[in-house]
Amino acid sequence: MKKITLFFLILFSISCASQKTLPTMVKVDREYDQKEYEAFGQNFAIATQGPAATGAAQKMFDLGGNIFDAAVAASFVIYVERPQSTGLGGGGFMLMHVAKDKKTYAVDFREVAPLGATKDMYLDASGNVVPDKSSKGIFSVGVPGNVAGVLEVHKKFGTLPIQTVLQPAIELAEKGFEIYPHLENAIDFRKDMLMKSKYAQSIFFRNDQTPKKQGDVLVQHDVAKVLREIASKGREGFYQGWVAQAIVNENKKHGGLLTLKDLQNYQVRWREPVVGDYKGYKIASMSPPSSGGTHIVQILNILENVSLKKLGVMTPESIHWISSSMQHAFADRAKYMGDTDFVSVPVEAFTSKEYAKKIFESIPENQATRSDTILHSLSSYFESPETSHFSLMDNAGNAVAMTSSINYWLGSGVVVEGTGIVLNNEMDDFSAKPGIADSFGVITGEQNAIEPYKRPLSSMSPTIVLDRQDHPLLVLGTPDGARIISCVTEVLLNYFEYKLPLFESVTALRYHHQWYPDEIRVESQGFSPELQAQLEQMGYQINNKNYVCKIQAVANEKNKLHAVSDIRGEGKAFAK
Repeated sequence: MKKITLFFLILFSISCASQKTLPTMVKVDREYDQKEYEAFGQNFAIATQGPAATGAAQKMFDLGGNIFDAAVAASFVIYVERPQSTGLGGGGFMLMHVAKDKKTYAVDFREVAPLGATKDMYLDASGNVVPDKSSKGIFSVGVPGNVAGVLEVHKKFGTLPIQTVLQPAIELAEKGFEIYPHLENAIDFRKDMLMKSKYAQSIFFRNDQTPKKQGDVLVQHDVAKVLREIASKGREGFYQGWVAQAIVNENKKHGGLLTLKDLQNYQVRWREPVVGDYKGYKIASMSPPSSGGTHIVQILNILENVSLKKLGVMTPESIHWISSSMQHAFADRAKYMGDTDFVSVPVEAFTSKEYAKKIFESIPENQATRSDTILHSLSSYFESPETSHFSLMDNAGNAVAMTSSINYWLGSGVVVEGTGIVLNNEMDDFSAKPGIADSFGVITGEQNAIEPYKRPLSSMSPTIVLDRQDHPLLVLGTPDGARIISCVTEVLLNYFEYKLPLFESVTALRYHHQWYPDEIRVESQGFSPELQAQLEQMGYQINNKNYVCKIQAVANEKNKLHAVSDIRGEGKAFAK
């Protein structure tokens, strides 16, 4: 009897100890069914930000297509389903591990500055930044790359006809779908821009000229026409012909810079991913012009010098080390990162263990570092949270992570007449004047200055973690601008360092330090009063913010595929 009692006491002690290591979970302001956000399967697994996108990927698998057909189908559907976040008028990045090639590919279809763009195009005669010029309207538009990027992936790796792959997106655009809360908020936010165009109103407004609301149906007949043109003619159906001419005409009408030559000259870049090692796990992520992969690896390298597991998850000590590592990485991002087709970026130095060790040794224990002692030549810049991500994995060892964007809610606010295409405002991701804030608030410098056909800096971080035999273990990514770097890093630490289950790794409360402003930003529910007081005693300022990362993740757990779509969003996980 004593042995049995002792056994249960030990079990209870272990249980209590483990409960102490569990982080605070995020609270969402609605009821949700966990089965919609988490799925398990043997053959393939999908996590996207939209139920229709998940359904499109599933359909491609059911039709006998491969993971790349599924990814391209999900891409075009998400362009239709989340027009506030991404679309035919945007750009992005895709990371793919292709098992038969034993290789991870990084595909860059980020927007580029038009040929007519100049370094000082957003400055007035006195050299000051003109408010909103880089973020609203036709002057904020970069040359879109989303269509070119996913079509190249399909051409290289897809097996189903492109017409079949595009059909779910065409049907969704024609039949429409009910507006969900996030889309309602975006339409309301951009209503002043949309009201300037009767054509835009015909899509996003009710008959009484008020913005559409949750429950209203959004139909995009003209987007369906464009998708049919792409299905029929491929890349030429978008970058040449009547669609391209409509985009150029819209630019001319408003005095914009984008030309037919800009569209025809757009090039997708196939790059080498940034690769790092964290305690035996191979971390592959996006290379410049995304800063994401470089700084995720940098942060993890710094943290390898700390016994995070001993410190515990979401303790003041662990938050201190993680936040300080982010702080240093974002300082480097501000000064050095840019498009490597135009500037030299020291990626190898940033991702070296030696550099990480030096940073670690400079961080005081249990004391915040003032940001102005790290670097003080630049001020703050914010990157838009409006982006979309999905993750896929199959049982053949293939994995796909794609993040795409039009930058802010409904991009530039310009809708191309006759096409329904919402144009991006990605020019705002350049440094309009090095060291001066754009409309959102993270810092960039001279490396990210505007040049014709240059790609603006990004934080999009599609990421794949592999074992020593190059088998994918986890594929993930998220929207949310500069906070993408923090969100992906924290989920990686939750899953691989703290060994939390995937659902809890994604659902745990998240925080962020981007160097400037000099503060830890935490999701709006905040830290516990005790934890916040301890961090403030270390010298940290805490700011509760609406923190909207929506991680989409798929893991291979002993040959069982496990998909999780973040409960913070309106997505869906599916596995079979």
